[in-house]
Order: sequence, then C-alpha cells, then structure tokens
Amino acid sequence: MDNSSNTALESYIPEPRSIEDTGLPMSFLADLTLKLIYYKSDMSSLEIASALALPFLGVVERVLEFLKREEYVEISGSKGLGERGYQWVISKRGSERALQALERDQYIGPAPVPLERYNAMVRRQTLGEMRVGPDEVRKALAHLVVSGELVNKLGPAVNSGRSLFLYGPPGNGKTVLARSIIRMLKGYVYIPYAAIVDGQIIRIFDEMNHKRVAEAPTEAQKRPGGMAAPNRIDPRWVKIQRPEIIVGGELTMHNLDLVYDPISKTYEAPLQMKANNGLFVIDDFGRQAIRPQDLLNRWIVPLESRVDFLTLQTGKKIEVPFDELIVFSTNLDPHELVDDAFLRRIRHKIKVDYPDEKLFYQILQRECTARNLELTPETFVYLLQQHYIAKNRPLRSCHPRDLLDQIFDIASYLGIRPVLSKQLIDAACESYFSEL
Repeated sequence: MDNSSNTALESYIPEPRSIEDTGLPMSFLADLTLKLIYYKSDMSSLEIASALALPFLGVVERVLEFLKREEYVEISGSKGLGERGYQWVISKRGSERALQALERDQYIGPAPVPLERYNAMVRRQTLGEMRVGPDEVRKALAHLVVSGELVNKLGPAVNSGRSLFLYGPPGNGKTVLARSIIRMLKGYVYIPYAAIVDGQIIRIFDEMNHKRVAEAPTEAQKRPGGMAAPNRIDPRWVKIQRPEIIVGGELTMHNLDLVYDPISKTYEAPLQMKANNGLFVIDDFGRQAIRPQDLLNRWIVPLESRVDFLTLQTGKKIEVPFDELIVFSTNLDPHELVDDAFLRRIRHKIKVDYPDEKLFYQILQRECTARNLELTPETFVYLLQQHYIAKNRPLRSCHPRDLLDQIFDIASYLGIRPVLSKQLIDAACESYFSEL
C-alpha cells in the first residue's frame, strides 16, 4: 500500500468534531471520564483528552461540561490558560457514579470505537487487493538462498492473501521463510486501541504484537486540543506496520476466542483478530497441545467465508472479519494431520525440501562470507564426501550456519583462529551430529 492509499484510508477515520462523531453515547464517555478522574485527581482538561485519545474541542469539553453541570466533578485549579488548563477533581456524587461504572468494567484508557467501524476499516485494508511480483518476492527473500521454483510458488500464495501450507523435513528454513513473507506485505494499516459492542470492550492494539509507525507530526497535529482539521485522524486509531503474529506449540483453543478478564471485565482480542490485515504463522503445526483437527475445524468456516464468529460472556456471537494470510508450517506429513477436505481449503501447499548440492554450496558460501572465512572447492568436496555421502546423511539448509558456529566455538576454546581446516570440520561434525 503506497502513501496515497494511506491518505485514502485516513479519510475514513477523521478526528471527531462532536460526541455524535465518536459513535459513543454521552453516558459512556461520562463514565469513562469519571473513572479516570476517580483514580487520578487534578488532571487538566488536556491531560484527560490525551488519556481518552479524544479531542478537547467538541468532545471532551462537552463531557466535562455535562459532568460539572450534574455536579459529578469540580474545578480544583488550573495548569494553564483557559478551559484546557482546568484541573478536575471528583465530587462525592461523582465517586458514587464512578464506583457503579467500575462495577460494570474497570477499563480506563483510550475511548473504544464501535465494532462496526473496526470491521469496516479491516475490509478497507484487505490483503486481497495487494499484489506482489517476482522482483518483490526476490527482494523480500534476498537474505536467504532459495530456488527460483520456490520463489515462483511463494509469490502467488502471498497474492492470494488467504492460506499457505509450508511442509517438509526439519532444518530447511520453513520458519524463516514464513517470517520473510511479512517483507512482501507492503504498506501500513490502522487499528483501534479498543472496540466496543453491546457495552463490552475488546482490547485490540497490543504493544507486543503490533509495531507503531513513527511519523513526524504535522503543524496541525502539534497543536493539542486545537480545532479538528481534515488532515487529522481520530486519535483512537493507531497506525502500525501490517501485523506479524507467530505462534508455536503454545497455541491453544483459548487463544482463538475472546479472552475475558474477570477482574477488569473486559476482553482481549484473539490472536487471529490481532493479525487481521497481516500475517499469522502457526509454526510447528501438529505439535500444539490441541489436536490439529480441532484447530482446523475451528477455522473451516473463516477460511472459506473470510468471517469469524466470537462469543461474548453473555453468549452472544459477534462477527468480525478474518482477513489475514495464514501460514501453517510443519515437519509432519500434511495428510497425517488433516483430511483432504481441509487441505482443499488451503489455497497453496509448498514443500520446502532438502537443498541439492548446488544450493547447499551457495548457503555455505554466504555463511562463510558473513564470517570472513575462505571456502575452497576442495574444502567443500571434503565436507560433502566425508560427512554426508559417506554417512548417507541428507543436506539441510541449517547445517552451514550451525557447523560454522561449532567451528567458532571449538576455535575459541583452543585459542586459535577459526578456519575451514579438515581438523576443525571433523571436530565440528563430530560434536554437532548425533551418531546413534
């Protein structure tokens, strides 16, 4: 997505000029503000606006006017000129209402956006409209040594924006290949800090899984609390790089539905919701605590319809988009993990196999260059004949890196300069490979 596309997206999330523009009722904003002041007295109007990620003019000023008129809050002082600098404390009556609000939920933070607005934004940022070509795929994989055949298979899989199965023997780069796909997913997306549906708050933005896009503020954006301008976006939305979420054996069914916190009485969005408009990699598929069939049955409908259904504590089902490239990576035979009916729903299946001798040499050469080691044809032939052909051992893409690490460890211990000598190669292979 280029800069013009980002500008088009920003037009859908302009800074709200009124309570109505936020999509939230006055009663909700009043309770959210009261909870904030209850825990932190003497905040200024601008500090309250910043904490709620809402503009002062037209929104927070109206909320504070309402709370003051109803005698829920009082002005205790000032941190600057005008209404923006007023400091606020909660009254006894306000404390009673704040406690009632905290009984419902203990959420304090940026005001949420209505779930329907989140859903609409995800669809505007869909992966389905992205296109990558051979040059872009090669550039994204420039740090790897891969065959042209693999490049030509991976490109269409990314363009599908749907699902990909990477399978094959271990140690040949499936995980690093899956991680490299994020380099092909161009542009940025917007997600809200939180969404709200039926009064229930779902936290979406996650500092652990989402990377903010740092931008220099415009002159208009440097004026906090100023009048809303066309080039200012709703501060409840965060501009991030396309999400990249990678999970392994720790994945459970619990992670794939709304996670309810009984203390705060709010929800954490499931992993696939946090991965919307980006990449979701399930590494070591088949080694999770849950059965592969259970996991895949959970996703049969979303993979086909591009819609997911999540369940609130009340039992109500809510609908959210399922817009991400899901990559299943496994060392196991796909046909032993899932049935043909599910495999048909996976758009692309790519086997990442053992490298041939030419590819293995290129990988070893690259690793040697990175470590300032000289690789001669004679050295390579010795390694191949003595430790692979003679041992009937398959070549793996991870071996060059791992064997050179072994050589450096041994050389460091002996106090000698690491080189690709026969002695160090033999010592490295003896300590690295398991001879059962």
